[in-house]
Amino acid sequence: MSQASTPPSHALPSYLQADHLGPWGNYLQQVDRVTPYLGHLARWVETLKRPKRILIVDVPIHMDDGSVAHFEGYRVQHNTSRGPGKGGVRFHQDVTLSEVMALSAWMSVKNAAVNVPYGGAKGGIRVDPKKLSLGELERVTRRYTSEIGIIIGPNKDIPAPDVNTNEQTMAWMMDTYSMNEGATATGVVTGKPVILGGSLGRREATGRGVFTIGMEAAQRIGMDIRGARIAVQGFGNVGGIAARLFAEAGARIVAVQDHGGTICREAGLDVPALLEHVRLNGSVAGFSAAETMADDAFWSVPCEILIPAALESQITAANAGQIAARMVIEGANGPTTPEADDILHERNVLVLPDVIANAGGVTVSYFEWVQDFSSFFWSEDEINARLVRIMKEAFAAIWQVAEENKVSLRTATFIVACKRILQARELRGLYP
Repeated sequence: MSQASTPPSHALPSYLQADHLGPWGNYLQQVDRVTPYLGHLARWVETLKRPKRILIVDVPIHMDDGSVAHFEGYRVQHNTSRGPGKGGVRFHQDVTLSEVMALSAWMSVKNAAVNVPYGGAKGGIRVDPKKLSLGELERVTRRYTSEIGIIIGPNKDIPAPDVNTNEQTMAWMMDTYSMNEGATATGVVTGKPVILGGSLGRREATGRGVFTIGMEAAQRIGMDIRGARIAVQGFGNVGGIAARLFAEAGARIVAVQDHGGTICREAGLDVPALLEHVRLNGSVAGFSAAETMADDAFWSVPCEILIPAALESQITAANAGQIAARMVIEGANGPTTPEADDILHERNVLVLPDVIANAGGVTVSYFEWVQDFSSFFWSEDEINARLVRIMKEAFAAIWQVAEENKVSLRTATFIVACKRILQARELRGLYP
């Protein structure tokens, strides 16, 4: 089947605009590409194209100056056939319903790809957290949690950190939900501080997963990581950790881009020093042991591996042709558009898709959830070993499906995951 097949028209829900589908449109194209490989399960494919539940909430808070501000919040549960919803909450001024829908759907695929017993969900608030004080941020978080409290819970839907949210955000969410329930419910969120039932290894899990999948793929294509040049977009919890692990394995991090700018050093950046600089300054901008470069030039940096670990739709038809890397490891969710996917495929650039490459975070979130239920906690070594085993086994199965069907790793991941989701749907049947 051609990678560039023309997507069919979709029966769209009334709340979406056909001429401006946004990230949800990218997801629909990915579903179209997998449909021919689903066999008899294809009769259920519309299930994947319609989120199970969408909640849009008003989030009013008192600002520090005495005014009242209103923010728009979302929680989307895409599919719960295989278990409760699972997915992060992001705070960003440009969050849209289409984006949260797509992110929730990618979570369904990701959870099924690594075979953890979750469905997909996602949440977001249209807010620039950098413009809020700590008190305002806490009030936004707590009010949002109260508003979506009717659909979340340890057995319903378990939020986690995402863009611009962290352990503290999860602590506030857990406390708010617990106050409303009248009992401490540590399992309602993951990515919490360890002292509140969080898991060791959770903060590094997504970056560790990116590293693990990258190492597995490099071995399969005969790429030596020692001395390999790597460019990283986004240097937070995912990109920063992945960069550190690759550097420790002997790779050279030659360029890094984040919201503050783009820096490079052909001999390789000092990753621990750069991580500390970002911790203190909030951006890679101003790092003295590097040169600055134009943001647009980042995509054409000579390198073996490119890791987009920022936001979605960063690699597009406009810049995909400039990418010099042999391998792209998607640390972010949805960083490559379908059009860019086709260009990279034609240029023999191996793309390790988000729905497997960054699944380390949700895998250790699953460990955290299990530990909360049992009140029995594992060591960090145990957690990392279990994470690496699950990621390697999942990737091996996906690689085999890609070779058997002669499709991209993204389509292969969708084949594995969508079959699992739709088998669950078929076996459960339709109620009533």
